[in-house]
Amino acid sequence: MKKVTRFFWFCSGAHIDTLKKYPVEHNKYVGIGATIFFTALFASLSGGYAMYFVFNGDTFAVFFAILFGLLWGTAIFNMDRYIVSSINKEGSTNQQILQASPRILLAIMIGIVISRPLELKIFDKEIRQKLKSSYLKGQHRKIDTLEKTYNEKYAMELGKNNDLKKEKDSLEKDINRSRYQLNQEVFGDKTNQTSGITGYGTYAKQKQSVLEEKEARLKTVTESQGQMDQYLSNRKDYEGLNSLRLFTDHQLDSLANVAGFSDRNWALGQLSYNENGTRDLDTYMAISFIGYLFILFECLPVFVKLMSPKGPYDTAIAKTVEANLYMADKEKDRDITVTDNTYEHNLDADVQRRKKIISNQSDYDLERHRYD
Repeated sequence: MKKVTRFFWFCSGAHIDTLKKYPVEHNKYVGIGATIFFTALFASLSGGYAMYFVFNGDTFAVFFAILFGLLWGTAIFNMDRYIVSSINKEGSTNQQILQASPRILLAIMIGIVISRPLELKIFDKEIRQKLKSSYLKGQHRKIDTLEKTYNEKYAMELGKNNDLKKEKDSLEKDINRSRYQLNQEVFGDKTNQTSGITGYGTYAKQKQSVLEEKEARLKTVTESQGQMDQYLSNRKDYEGLNSLRLFTDHQLDSLANVAGFSDRNWALGQLSYNENGTRDLDTYMAISFIGYLFILFECLPVFVKLMSPKGPYDTAIAKTVEANLYMADKEKDRDITVTDNTYEHNLDADVQRRKKIISNQSDYDLERHRYD
């Protein structure tokens, strides 16, 4: 337990040698340190999970996820440790709150960043379903767009093909009717369209001739329509319409499995809305609750430090800081005094040296002029 306690003291950013002297403060800083540690642990899991999706399908995806998770958790741990340890309990409550405001904002941002990947994992099943629905709708839109472009591009050919189909249908009906009337004429059935004379007479030959003309025209129209259908089919292949199909369930599952972090994050945001665009309060509250929970968890060490009364450890740390500042000032004064004295000594020595040089030079000049 001593090792665990010392570890959590280290996590809280406390000065351990000073904290040891005040047992009443031990539990408070164990709690603060434990909160910081578990926040970093959640951050590590969150960052690793996010990186796993970035490299999903890669051979080293697990390795990258573990490496980034450790680095991200360490960074969050160091940041939280600094945030808590930098809050000064010396000032009034308003001063402490003002001092902690940037730390609280930073803690909120960290909580949001940590919670998002874990939300993606918690709502994984719903996200997959939303992605599959989105991919299927996207495929529908793509097909509709291609068909619209195709119909606009080949409107004249499509119109001509429709006219040929209508003419073909009309000719087939007319031929059937003409063939029936020819049979009536040959067998002598009396109607307003036949003569009632049995045998293959003049009227029958006329009807046969008209029928053959219509059949010839039908053959021509059928060939033209076949050629037009073949041309339009080739155009569909060229435009990609024939090769484009709706995704199967297996393909949708595969696409959802390889979806990246961005797609999954978008799908998570869409879970808060119904198909008609209205807010789905149940899902929205569930997702928001998880985010708020991590934000609160991230801000908790700061709140604990702010809400806790000023204890003997805080007073001791303040006195230690004051003593260190005083010592730094004294060392500054000492360094200044040493520098001044050293400078004065060097100045006096330099002056004496220069005086001696000048005196020697003067004696030399005096001796030289004397002999001259």
